[in-house]
Amino acid sequence: MCSHGNCRFRKISLERTISDPVTFWSQQRRTNMNKTSLAFLILLVFTFPAVAQNGAVRPANEPAFPYTPSLDVAAMDRSIDPCVDLFHYSCGGWQKSNPIPPDETSWSVYAKLYQDNLNFLRGMLEQAASSGAGDAVSREIGGFYGACMDEAAVEKRGLTAIQPELDSIGELKSEPAIAPLLASLPLPFGRTILFEAGSSQDPDDSEKQIADFGQGGLGLPDRDYYTKTDAKSKEIRERYLLHVQKVFELMGDAPAAAKSHAATVMRMETALAQASLTRVERRDPYKLKNKMSAAEFGKLVPNFDWAAYYRDMHFPQIDILNVEATAFYKQMNAELAAESLDSWKTYLRFHVADAYSPFLSSQFVQENFEFYRKYLHGAEQVQPRWKRCVQYTDHNLGEALGQVYVAKVFSPELKADTLDMVRRIEDAMAQRIQQLDWMSPETKQQALVKLHGIRNKIGYPDKWRDYSSIKITRDDFAGDVQRAGEFELHRQINKIGQPVDHGEWDITPTTVDAYYDPQMNDINFPAGVLQPPLYDPKMDAAPNYGDTGGTIGHELTHGFDDEGSQFDAKGNLKNWWTKDDRQKFDARTKCVEDQYSSYVSVEDVHLNGKLTLGENVADLGGEILGFIAWKDATKDQDLQPVDGLTPEQRFFVGFAQWDCANMRPEDLRARAMTDPHSTPQYRINGVVVNMPEFAHAFSCKASQPMVNPPEKICRIW
Repeated sequence: MCSHGNCRFRKISLERTISDPVTFWSQQRRTNMNKTSLAFLILLVFTFPAVAQNGAVRPANEPAFPYTPSLDVAAMDRSIDPCVDLFHYSCGGWQKSNPIPPDETSWSVYAKLYQDNLNFLRGMLEQAASSGAGDAVSREIGGFYGACMDEAAVEKRGLTAIQPELDSIGELKSEPAIAPLLASLPLPFGRTILFEAGSSQDPDDSEKQIADFGQGGLGLPDRDYYTKTDAKSKEIRERYLLHVQKVFELMGDAPAAAKSHAATVMRMETALAQASLTRVERRDPYKLKNKMSAAEFGKLVPNFDWAAYYRDMHFPQIDILNVEATAFYKQMNAELAAESLDSWKTYLRFHVADAYSPFLSSQFVQENFEFYRKYLHGAEQVQPRWKRCVQYTDHNLGEALGQVYVAKVFSPELKADTLDMVRRIEDAMAQRIQQLDWMSPETKQQALVKLHGIRNKIGYPDKWRDYSSIKITRDDFAGDVQRAGEFELHRQINKIGQPVDHGEWDITPTTVDAYYDPQMNDINFPAGVLQPPLYDPKMDAAPNYGDTGGTIGHELTHGFDDEGSQFDAKGNLKNWWTKDDRQKFDARTKCVEDQYSSYVSVEDVHLNGKLTLGENVADLGGEILGFIAWKDATKDQDLQPVDGLTPEQRFFVGFAQWDCANMRPEDLRARAMTDPHSTPQYRINGVVVNMPEFAHAFSCKASQPMVNPPEKICRIW
């Protein structure tokens, strides 16, 4: 899945447990997280806050990042045997001293870093908003943030902020007019109604951008919420009906009418959900590849006026397009014929109001929170307004905010040191490929070609995005969100027919996250994630390689997991395996799938080993690469125990402590359905049971839980 829902083939990531301000958005966005080995300059940036990277003195009121070590012995619980449970041995103390804040759905080492980042960004944005001066970029981000923080103006506008859109829906005269109406309805960045439209790289020619149409149309986070028949799923649907009804009541509908409207929305969404691809199916890039001409697409969905839609959306000439889910569009076509005009008006009214709810008056904000973050994910309180406004600014004007951020915290030296660590891990990957005993020389050669073709994008883009065409108005926050959404939608559409820009990023420089893109064949590490405690220059190399080295390896391994391995060195969907090697690979990934499917996430809910397969393969491969690179980097050093831990033990505790976390039961349940990442304890314990190096480091016995017998060890990369 891609960031902001704009790209089609999934950008593969290592997401930790960072909560989005609007949780249902995060279900549509690609997420990845990453560890990286940074150098001494990180210490300068984050422990001497009075001095900026450029040597200037920082304002006294500007927040600074607190120092957190990459291996914290106080975070451990040494009463637990690491051979029984490495995760709780390494993180038990952290869990006790870090309860989940009431406004969060989960809490983790990465979430704390994310919080530190938000505080830092808040200081920058408040300065920009209060002064109203500075360069154009500062005025943009300051104006947007200031409009968001003006709660009185937002309350005063209320529903009138989106009344023109609601009026347009009310004036709809016929079903054929739905197409131009959808083209004219501006939506927040990352939100869609009925279906997704934009651009993507051609799966057969990764240097070209083509039009791309994806499934959508749902208010619940995933199609399985509509189709599963267990008691909890039925309860969620009943609660969703109440949420939809409440949104209609907030728009002024009488309770009886609102209840009837909610039933209409649920009926229409359920039909779309039943025809949608599952998340597991969407992990197969060949299922997402359905190229056809515009004329052929028109025949597939004849009840939708595509000519009017293309015209009003200002699409360029379309020679070829990709349709991700043909069954979905067939069902959409059937609903266009079967549902009444009034039903379509009802459906569209709800989705416009629900999309804008986070940006409207407090009643809408509260209802949005009550269902999406509180009921589905367990948060107890709405996030404070400043926190939401920082995140909205980053989401909508990310490269403008990132431009200011990078100037303060990310030096050229830091970028160079990060690239050096990446290259060390790449060397370990090359060594690992060459030593594989199950892969033929022919396939090994192609794997090495792909590895050497990976682009490493570190810190921030070489060219900043220009947002100057977006009109920012201080007393119209919803309008600012709307105009930012229009900007991004048309930026995506304008790519159609153009060559691919390999310098483009899909996450912002301030993001505490990273990802691998199989079509770009690149790894992306924004400045926001390149901070302590992910790498700590005060520490020895062992925990840094266990943490950051393993994450770099994770991203590299994504190019060779069950999904990424189907793309060649240029990012084309093309087989580069011999038939025998592919069968061996599939058998080895089946070992990982079965292992993780046996894990219980919460209550009676198991992890989905098929959904999490790519991330689990990357977790295992990445940590093996981190261990190899660490051994090579320290081969001439006299390593000694520290804090009662041998160097090898420090490597594995450093690895485990990147994912120290507490999670609410509601969030665990939701993530088991929608998140391609396993839960924290299994991202740690599930890896080390397959690493004999771990058993040796802690002198574990063959019968202990953290030790797989040799015949059950999953070995891939």
